Amino acid sequence: MAGHETHYALPRPQFDRPVKLLIVVAPYYRDIADQLLAGARAEIEAAGGAHETVEVPGALEVPTAIGQAFRMSNFDGFVALGCVIRGETTHYDTVCNDSSRALQLLGLQGACIGNGILTVENRAQAEVRADASGQNKGGGAAAAALHLIALARRWGGAKRSVGFLPEKDEFQIAGDTGPEKGPVA
Repeated sequence: MAGHETHYALPRPQFDRPVKLLIVVAPYYRDIADQLLAGARAEIEAAGGAHETVEVPGALEVPTAIGQAFRMSNFDGFVALGCVIRGETTHYDTVCNDSSRALQLLGLQGACIGNGILTVENRAQAEVRADASGQNKGGGAAAAALHLIALARRWGGAKRSVGFLPEKDEFQIAGDTGPEKGPVA
């Protein structure tokens, strides 16, 4: 049983500049989500980081929110939290596979994401994994994001800018002074 195994954990990374993470949580199972959130927050704070938290309706919306923040904001990393418990239909498989795949694709695009979306057979498994004083999968997801941020900084940081830069004015071509001043619609 996984609860009795010991696993190696990397030492907590240290940062010369503060880190800021966005925690995106799907509180469908509120008590489970609260435990995951407590573990993630504690891990980020222990590393000297700051965090913001947003809630989304379910696990499928977590990657979308992270993708939006990755493109439009200035977070160093992201923590995905939620819980999917197997039900009577194949919806479980869709939610588990699609949320995980979407997070992985964002990671391959450069987002530093720790995936703490639990995918379990029953509530008891979720409770054991979410418990901040036990398996602490929320803290583990935050630790994963922190390690990825440390690697990104080690290898030169982000290669993209936050927001956008205006492109050259299309009317500034070879001495053209631009369009005539006229009424604005």
